[in-house]
Amino acid sequence: MAYFVQGVLSLLNPTSILLIASGVLLGIVFGALPGLNTAMAVCLCLPLTFVLSSVNGIAMIMGIFIGGVSGGLISAILLNIPGTSAAMSTCFDGHPMAMNGQAGRALGIGIFYSAMGTIIGMFALIFISRPMATVALHFRSVEYFSISVFSLTMMASLSGKSLIRGLIAGCLGILLATVGMAPIDYTPRFTFGTMAMTGGFNQVAILTGAFAISTVMKSIKNPHDVKSEDFRSAHMKGFGFTFLEFCGQIVNMFRSAFIGIFIGILPGVGAGTSNLIAYSTAKNSSKHPEKFGTGIMDGIVASETANNATVCGAIIPLLTLGIPGDLGTAFLLSALQIHGINPGPLLFDSSPELVYVCFAGIVFAVTFMVLFEYFGIRIFTKILTIREYILIPTIIMLCGVGAFANSNRTFDVIWLMIFGIMGYAMVTHRYPIGPMVIGYILGSNTEINLRRCLMVTENGSLSGLVSPIACFFYAVGILFIVISVRNNMKLKKAGGTED
Repeated sequence: MAYFVQGVLSLLNPTSILLIASGVLLGIVFGALPGLNTAMAVCLCLPLTFVLSSVNGIAMIMGIFIGGVSGGLISAILLNIPGTSAAMSTCFDGHPMAMNGQAGRALGIGIFYSAMGTIIGMFALIFISRPMATVALHFRSVEYFSISVFSLTMMASLSGKSLIRGLIAGCLGILLATVGMAPIDYTPRFTFGTMAMTGGFNQVAILTGAFAISTVMKSIKNPHDVKSEDFRSAHMKGFGFTFLEFCGQIVNMFRSAFIGIFIGILPGVGAGTSNLIAYSTAKNSSKHPEKFGTGIMDGIVASETANNATVCGAIIPLLTLGIPGDLGTAFLLSALQIHGINPGPLLFDSSPELVYVCFAGIVFAVTFMVLFEYFGIRIFTKILTIREYILIPTIIMLCGVGAFANSNRTFDVIWLMIFGIMGYAMVTHRYPIGPMVIGYILGSNTEINLRRCLMVTENGSLSGLVSPIACFFYAVGILFIVISVRNNMKLKKAGGTED
C-alpha cells in the first residue's frame, strides 16, 4: 500500500495529470470512432513517450488504454456501431434503450459500470496478479481450445427465437474466418487466386460492415424511428439508475468483472470475447431472458463491466510474466521497455514504484474517463438529432476511413460495403448478426489450438483434446447450450413460433 500511495503522489503534478487527461480523451475518441481502436491510439502516441519521463510516459499510455475501451460504448449505444469489438454486446441492449427514449440513461449506465469494471480489475492487479498469472501460465493449447469451444456456445444464447438461424449465422462466421492463409502450414484457402484474399477479412470490415452499414441501410428504409422524448433523457439524476437498481446488479457486476479479468489474463483472447461471454452468462442466469435485446440494464452492465475489467486482466501477465495479452498490451510492453523497464517475475521486486505508478495511473484515468463521458452525455445524445442526410454520409465516411486505416487496403473498404449488405440481408430475413461475428472472432483461435492439440498426439488421436480443465469448460459449454435451448423455447412460447 505504501508503494501505491507513492505512485499516486508521483502523479500529483500538473504535467502528469494533463498527460493522463489527454490520453483518456484521445482514447475515448479512438474508441468511439468506428474502425479505430485502442491499439492504434497507443501506437500513434508511442513515439511521444521517447521525450517523457518513465512516470509520465506510463501514465499517458494507461490513460489511452482506459479511455479507448470505454469510448466504444458511445457509438455502440447511440448508433448501434461498436466502436471496438469490446463494445459489441453493448449494442444488443444499449441501442434499443436509446431508441426507446433513454439514450442518456443507457450512456450513464455504461459509463458507471465501465468505471466499476476497471476498479474491480485494478484490485485484482494489486492483490492477486502474481498467483493468477502463474495459473494462466500452465494453460496449454487444449485449455485454450476448450475455452474457444465454450465461447462458441454463446452463439446459442444470442440466436433469439430461432436456434437454427443462429447456428447458421455462427457457421457463416466460422467459414469467413477460414478465408486466407491457414494457420501453422500457411496453405492458401478460398483465395480464388487473389493476392488480397490471402490476408483474410479484416475484423474491422466485418464488425463495422455488419453493424454500421446494415444499420445505416435500415435507417434509410425506416427513418426517424427514435422516440421524440429521447433528447430530454440526458437531463437525469446521477447516472440514470436508482440505488435499488444498483443493488440488483451487484451479482451481475462482480460475475462479469471476474469473467473479464480471467479472459484478460489469457493471451490472445481479449475483450472482444469477454463481453460476449459476460452478456450470454447474464442472459442465461436471468429470470427474464426474453427481455434481453429489448433495452434492459442487465445487458449493458454485463458487457461494460467485463470489457473494462479485461483491460486490467491483460496487464497482469504483462507485468508479472512479460507476456502481452493482446495488441494493445504489446504496445504497452514496448513503452515500458523504451524506458528501461523489463516486465517479468522480478519487476515487483526491482522496480515496485513504477509498477504502482501503473496502478495509480489507472485510478486517475478512470476519474477522467467518468468526468469526460458523464459531462459529455448531453453532447453525445445530440448525435441522434442530426438529420439523416448529414448523419448517414458521415457514418459511412468514418467506417470507410477506419477500414482503410487498419491495413491501408482499398480491398477492406470494398468488403466493408459487402458485409454491410450481407448484414442488412440477415436482419431483413431474421438471421441474428451476433452469432456470425462470434463465429468469425473465435474461429481462428479455435482452429489453430485444435491443430496444435492434434499435432502433439499420435495418429491424430482425440486424446490431446482432453484435460481436467478442458473437461470443465466442455461441461460448462454443454450446460450453457441446455440453458440457451430452454430459454429459446420460452421465447417461442412467449412470442409465437418463428419459421
